[in-house]
Amino acid sequence: MTTQRYLPPSALNPFLEGLPQTVSKRIIGKSVKGLPIHLLTIGTGNTKILMWSQMHGNESTTTRALLDLIPWFLKLSQAQLQKTFTLSIILQLNPDGAKAYTRLNANDVDLNRDAIDLTQPESVALQDLYQEVNPDYCLNLHGQRTIFSAGKMGKTASLSFLAPSANLERTLTPSRAKAMQLIVALKRALEKELPEQIGRYDDAFNPNCVGDKFTQMGTPTILFEAGHVPNDYQREITRKYIFESYKTLLNTLFSNDFEHTTNEYFDIPENAKDYVDLIVSGVTIRNNNESLVNQQLAIQYEEKLEGDAVVFLPVMQFFATQLPLKAHKSITLPGELKNKEISFEKGEIIQNEDFERLLSI
Repeated sequence: MTTQRYLPPSALNPFLEGLPQTVSKRIIGKSVKGLPIHLLTIGTGNTKILMWSQMHGNESTTTRALLDLIPWFLKLSQAQLQKTFTLSIILQLNPDGAKAYTRLNANDVDLNRDAIDLTQPESVALQDLYQEVNPDYCLNLHGQRTIFSAGKMGKTASLSFLAPSANLERTLTPSRAKAMQLIVALKRALEKELPEQIGRYDDAFNPNCVGDKFTQMGTPTILFEAGHVPNDYQREITRKYIFESYKTLLNTLFSNDFEHTTNEYFDIPENAKDYVDLIVSGVTIRNNNESLVNQQLAIQYEEKLEGDAVVFLPVMQFFATQLPLKAHKSITLPGELKNKEISFEKGEIIQNEDFERLLSI
């Protein structure tokens, strides 16, 4: 299956060139391979919001939602928001990773684990911009895998949020409390369309993570995670919900209507790793010279860039008589395939033509 999730830096050029003169555009740094890191600044208000996306290059959904947000924000109908906010937006902090469709940058470094040492030029560019802007709020924009449920064995986590901790004790500092209140507002606004599909990330403190560092420095910071909506591997539906989240956040800040209790934040179910993409039942597996009948096989899709498209390759994970997992899709082998043995090897890409037919999504 191919998707439109591949968003190389060159694909942003028409958007950048088409922006009106009211949008400030400048290059704030370059990647390891010399690609520019673009900053867009829109609005003239006193409330400053710093937003950065694709610090993990293969997480493009929040970037595509920014491509929806910016034209919406620039409309005449949003004049009050333009006078209230100044948005500093990095569409792709990791352009090398975006081009190669990799989580890491060109030096194989996770930029979200480089907040203290600042070993990478992309990390330095973000840190320098943070100090320059001195934002009132930070939005750290990411995408998450299909494995997450909203709560143990819950529905798929289509959106997840986190108010990062500021210390090992996970103290409720003023900046963290404000981020929690805003997340509660987002959850309230979106839960009707995404019932039981909004999750909360683990808040263990990691000073190497950018969100934790900025929270520690006193800035309310919200981690956005664009997750999976059933049958939406292109993440176009998720993109819509992320866009709605951005709009909700701005309107909530504009109306100053987020004096919700922080207890409600902790009521949001914490993410659990309870999903695989596919469970195939009725499988006969050859394992250690033993034939095991009527097994359930767990399959996860591996994303791979081929040309200018992302393809999803079915990869065997594990098997059992009854898997303690949920699946985005479940199938049972028809009779003519049940007795056909599979040699199981974890991490192997499934090539069998019979399975190729069944695995089409």
